[in-house]
Amino acid sequence: MKRISEVFSGKQKLLIGFLTVGYPDIETTLRAVSVLAASGCDIIELGIPYNDPIADGPIIQNASLHALKNGVTPDLCFGIVKRLREHISVPFIFLTYYNPILQFGEEEFCRQASDAGVDGFIIPDLPPEEGENLDLLSSKFDLALIYLLAPTSTTERIRLATSRSRGFVYLVSLTGVTGLRDRLPSELEEFVRRVRSKTRKPLCVGFGISSSDEARRVAKIADGVIIGSKLIELIEEDRNLEKLGAFVKEVKGILSVSTK
Repeated sequence: MKRISEVFSGKQKLLIGFLTVGYPDIETTLRAVSVLAASGCDIIELGIPYNDPIADGPIIQNASLHALKNGVTPDLCFGIVKRLREHISVPFIFLTYYNPILQFGEEEFCRQASDAGVDGFIIPDLPPEEGENLDLLSSKFDLALIYLLAPTSTTERIRLATSRSRGFVYLVSLTGVTGLRDRLPSELEEFVRRVRSKTRKPLCVGFGISSSDEARRVAKIADGVIIGSKLIELIEEDRNLEKLGAFVKEVKGILSVSTK
């Protein structure tokens, strides 16, 4: 949790990158995380593969199913974070669904995540109304539990999610699933303003951001930009990861000239 707070203490807008653990394989994951950190990602989301990723579009769904076939489990993900922590200091956030945590055991999952060097969780199918026990446990182990809000969120849901979120609040840019988009919705600015009026916590926007121009637009209104499907696509295009590094550097350069 402390690492997340520290990266938000500066004036620069943050870049948050997402990868599915074990896609296309473990060694590529380890190399890709290192590339993201070296190229400017301030926070890295690590997706624990799940067979019913309801919030994800085809690119991340495919990556998740492929990783499952590779035998990736939560235990293996803990081990990967331990290996990465030997040389990477940026915050790591697990993106997972609630069922794997429930099957693992909430307290044991939090304990092992904390011991491995994880800084927080994003759980798309856990609404704040049902997250009280995990709220308590994640706080006990100094982990940020980050809730999501969508453009359709009511004022009551916005108040609840922003009050419960630690680290930052995840704003879903559009109704639908993750994936590449030609453009972001015209209502995005109003949505961010609506949430901003209810909290002083950092707001980060994800879903559908796949170009430097879209990142620039988001940086004008939010504290962080979250990119996932585009990064996975770049890994698929170039297993040497040169395209991945170049894209991250390009976006980070754009965000570096935007201040809060």
